[in-house]
Amino acid sequence: MDSAFGQAGPPVALVGPTASGKSALAVRLAGQRPGTEIVSVDSMGVYRQMDIGTAKPSAEQRRAVPHHLLDLVDPDEEFTAGRFQRLARAAISAIEAGGGRALLVGGTGLYHRAVIDDLHIPGRWPRLAAAFEGQADEPGGLRRLHRQLAELDPVAAGRIEPDNRRRIVRALEVTVGSGRPFSSSGPGLQAYPPTRFVLVGIPFVAELHDPAIERRFRQLLDAGLLDEVRRLAARPGGLSRTARQALGYRELLEHVERGVALTDAVERAVRRTRAFARRQWAWFRRDPRITWLDPRADLDAQLRRHFDATAGTSAAAAAGAAHPPPPSRTRPPVPARD
Repeated sequence: MDSAFGQAGPPVALVGPTASGKSALAVRLAGQRPGTEIVSVDSMGVYRQMDIGTAKPSAEQRRAVPHHLLDLVDPDEEFTAGRFQRLARAAISAIEAGGGRALLVGGTGLYHRAVIDDLHIPGRWPRLAAAFEGQADEPGGLRRLHRQLAELDPVAAGRIEPDNRRRIVRALEVTVGSGRPFSSSGPGLQAYPPTRFVLVGIPFVAELHDPAIERRFRQLLDAGLLDEVRRLAARPGGLSRTARQALGYRELLEHVERGVALTDAVERAVRRTRAFARRQWAWFRRDPRITWLDPRADLDAQLRRHFDATAGTSAAAAAGAAHPPPPSRTRPPVPARD
């Protein structure tokens, strides 16, 4: 037995696109495997009062299965990958110290990699970030910032979409603040080293997940998402720049604050969520360490099989159990079609 894991086994990370059912899948598994505790890997789940739109587990589910890294900060606060990394390390260590097993669940790719690969997270330069945010607010400002990044760090600019404000501002903040290209922060996201985590994923399949995304958003609206957004908009502190970008929240805020027609806001939210799911898939599918489940088969049975096969094992043994030969087993079983 590996003393680093105790009898429970190494931590498991379940990844996949939004609306793929991974959170409910994890709750069901944890309910069947005593000692399993869930660690949320969701950059928006950290915000209090943002409950419906982030599809947080219910109070009943959280009583039945311990959950970590939910409701950490108020909606007007900024939250960083570095902070998440520190809190996730502490949560996983505490779970393992108590003899339990951590099950990481979520679709925030950078947070996921920050934890499983112990990434080096560059420092912060708040004044620079604020200055770049101000420039991004100007007409055509974001495209000018992307061109500036291309001059300073063409590698980073080539990896970041011209409309991804958060990543462009962050890359410029680090490049200018540190005096080094953002892309030079170690092997970073381009390397997939051995990890003690067992990685399992649900692949994106357009004909399954596109209807699920619209269906879920309609369900969130029925559950009171618009009222939740109204309450958040009325808060004295409002929402932070990061929180305002949350899927569905940004579009409904446009309806609440700017008078965009609700039908248009809903259509935009569904469209952006579908595009986001494709970006998640593009991110995760590059990782050769992930064992992909078949989304058309019994996901519960498949996840239980991988979870149980690595229980009570060391990191090396877990890797062998989760990724048996031949190597093609790690490929997604069903190709995504747009």
